[in-house]
Amino acid sequence: MSGPDASPGRVPTSSSRPAAPGAPAPDTPAPDTPAPATSAPGTPSAGKGLAAGTLGLWGSTVIGLASTAPVYSLVATLGFVVAAVGAQAPIAFIVAFIPMLFIAFAYRELNRAVPDCGTTFTWVTKAFGPRVGWMGGWGVAIAGIVVLANLSQIAGQYTWLMVGDGSLAENVPLVTATGVVFIALMTWISYRGLELGERVQNVLLGVQYVALALFVVVALYKIATGDAPNATPVEWSWFDPTAFTDWSGFVEAVLLALFIYWGWDACLALTEETKDPQRTPGRAAVLSTAILLVTYVGVTVVAMSFAGLGSTGIGLANEANADDVFFALKDPVLGPLSVVLVISVLVSAVSSTQTTILPTARGTLAMAVYGALPARFGRVHPRFRTPSFSTFVMGVVAIVFYVVMTLVSANVLQDSILSLGLAIAFYYGLTGYACVWYFRRELTSSWQAFLFKGLLPLLGALMLTYAFVQSVVDMLAPDYGYTVLLGIGGTFVIGIGSLLLGAVLMVVWSAFAESRPFFRGESLNRDTEVLVPDEPEIYTRSIDGGLA
Repeated sequence: MSGPDASPGRVPTSSSRPAAPGAPAPDTPAPDTPAPATSAPGTPSAGKGLAAGTLGLWGSTVIGLASTAPVYSLVATLGFVVAAVGAQAPIAFIVAFIPMLFIAFAYRELNRAVPDCGTTFTWVTKAFGPRVGWMGGWGVAIAGIVVLANLSQIAGQYTWLMVGDGSLAENVPLVTATGVVFIALMTWISYRGLELGERVQNVLLGVQYVALALFVVVALYKIATGDAPNATPVEWSWFDPTAFTDWSGFVEAVLLALFIYWGWDACLALTEETKDPQRTPGRAAVLSTAILLVTYVGVTVVAMSFAGLGSTGIGLANEANADDVFFALKDPVLGPLSVVLVISVLVSAVSSTQTTILPTARGTLAMAVYGALPARFGRVHPRFRTPSFSTFVMGVVAIVFYVVMTLVSANVLQDSILSLGLAIAFYYGLTGYACVWYFRRELTSSWQAFLFKGLLPLLGALMLTYAFVQSVVDMLAPDYGYTVLLGIGGTFVIGIGSLLLGAVLMVVWSAFAESRPFFRGESLNRDTEVLVPDEPEIYTRSIDGGLA
């Protein structure tokens, strides 16, 4: 750290007070001090101290896309989706996009009314009260922690695949240590400020899309010239929603597909650092999901057409390739340029590591500011204007989770990613219901309000709820996933267990005096003004070294 954290607050520059005797000078950083609690409901509120006005529409969209890790997401899920539904993989991705789009509308409308970096936590608390809101915030946090472990694992493996004959990628201690280094590096970049993070993401996202474009163009060329080993004509049945023969497999595929879209909401968590925060993040969220739909369906169709659905060789239904389809396809498609695809997977995992830390740290910052977490989580660095303590805690917890899961079993780590869909469906669904309830008195004011604040968010939430419940039932089976824990599917134990852990932590925290204003509904309720800045230049140093 190049400087201590500061407490956020806000007053016009003209009203700054002179320093008291013995107090630090106005521009001298002070020792760590906790963020203040929110103002009383209905009174003007102070900002959290984040760097307002940093991101525009392009930057927000880049963050939203990078958070989904397009290349890594396809690597991690395409094979499993094909294994679940076969040739209906493209329509599975399209069907999974529908609730994502509907929930994106909910995010957009809620952000317009309540532009707060706490996103789901803040909105659900305003709609349904503190305890449901706390669990929504926990859902966001636990999803981030789980995916960081898996992202770092991929980053470590692909780093050593490029060295020598690639055998070092099977060295578990080496790969684990490399993954830890990547989490630490991305945590540091996130700590250093949003502008640095945006510049890094522009480069990393560009590398991913150049690699995907190269893969698609070369694959199509080889299909057209007859050089594809298992060329398969595109069929209408690939896009036919009535062609599913296994309903359980369909639900499993959709839940897996939810994972590859997940992450676009990162741009909403940066709303307080965005130009025009009431409109830009929501537009970026909808734009991100649309770009992802075209990317995923397009690449899936090309891959199926090139490799076919055979259960041997490079066929997409070959179970041996399920956990990394691109690794099997890189040489047949790109030949000597296959290293480009390896690099893109590495870049995708590293990119998403950083963009996952950003929103989760800001979510815990918001929870601390309103008293839902210890005040220390609300510290903002006075120079970098980032949630410094929350950022470092996020990195440390992710490292610990990753190392522990790796020590237990690689299969347990793999089951954790399969369980991730439960946390995603949980907090996205809560957000959809919160949108409907928060705007319930406005739904009849216009057809736009009824559609975008009511009907579509409700449909999205109901779809996600069904996917959640059906998946919980399926995950109970001992043969679901890679492990069996407590006599049932390990994926169920990890997925539901992580959510129940949040409920336990909530009960424990509610016993502390510091949390009582939040759990009594005093520090955050429907009438509470959110803590957002108006203009970045209104911040100045206060006599205690914080931002006043």
